[in-house]
Amino acid sequence: MTLCLNDLAIYKPDGEVLLSNFNLTIKPGQITCLMGPSGCGKSSLLNVIAGHVSEGFRYQGKVQLDDQEIGSMDAHLRRVGILFQDDLLFPHLTVWQNLAFALPNEIKGEARKRRAIEALTEVSLNELANSYPERISGGQRARISLLRMLLAKPKLALLDEPFSKLDATLRSQFREWVFLQLQQAHIPALLVTHDAHDAPNGGEIIQWPQN
Repeated sequence: MTLCLNDLAIYKPDGEVLLSNFNLTIKPGQITCLMGPSGCGKSSLLNVIAGHVSEGFRYQGKVQLDDQEIGSMDAHLRRVGILFQDDLLFPHLTVWQNLAFALPNEIKGEARKRRAIEALTEVSLNELANSYPERISGGQRARISLLRMLLAKPKLALLDEPFSKLDATLRSQFREWVFLQLQQAHIPALLVTHDAHDAPNGGEIIQWPQN
């Protein structure tokens, strides 16, 4: 599973060029960091890859994942996982129910709960299984959010400044945990941030914007 962007160009509704002739390859297990100031179009690139292009925006070029052109596919068919600043957990569902919601449809009935509990046990969070999101800490919610994304078996992970709302100590711990989980999942990952401390050690860093 490799992400390839070829000759990608993105245009704002007024015709302004956000980027042009952009090429990028991310291999399985690789985490690439896109770094630049807020408002420079980093999230627009993620939207193009994920299939959530904002109204009025347009793009040219190819978006390939696992040797398949996905640019014309509906977003839900692309198998792209996204981790945002906010955890976006369902408040009316328990932790295990949040995880079970993300599981592939072929997992049925009681097997969904078992798999959710197994996933929590693997990361030593099984004691949270029956808790609701509002009853657990921000760091725990962040971990559950990543776990939920990975349980959906994405072919690619996109991370939109997922560490920005965490305090310094928790941010460092969570960042290293996220990188470990992504590498173990062996999928390509693209992280956008404006903080140099968020870049993985030894990972590729691309300064933004590029025109």
